[in-house]
Amino acid sequence: MHRSRQPLDQIDRVILSHLQNEGRITNVELAERAGLTAPPCLRRVRALEEGGVIRGYHADLDADSLGYGITVFAMVSLKSQAEADLRAFEEHVAALPQVRECHMLNGEIDFILKVAAHDLQEFQRFLTTSLTPAPNVASVKTSLTIRTSKSLPGVPVDL
Repeated sequence: MHRSRQPLDQIDRVILSHLQNEGRITNVELAERAGLTAPPCLRRVRALEEGGVIRGYHADLDADSLGYGITVFAMVSLKSQAEADLRAFEEHVAALPQVRECHMLNGEIDFILKVAAHDLQEFQRFLTTSLTPAPNVASVKTSLTIRTSKSLPGVPVDL
């Protein structure tokens, strides 16, 4: 449950910037960088967590090291854009671990999905067994990623 958000001050933004860039930073080091002592820094971090500004922590894994050789963007158009049908599609893709991101769009395409697969054959099986035949799917257009030149997690933190 998220508390009502208080405006972020400069110290909060410094804390968020450092945590986003270096999630395993110690509280002591974070406090030093934010110009605080450790206890008030920890209180601020906890408040940012409880307020929903910090949603979680994770390790940034190398896809190739885990055998995921390809990333594909799939642009999905649905037959119906009724809210119940949109939610049903979102629930369907939420259960598919290969789908790493799902964004609803405005315009001709309803959703864009970021899909990880070990190889092209695995992606083709995923496409024909899990995505194209899903209820309400009208069409799926795909683009294979050739190279990723930038991939930053999170959002810019204005300091």
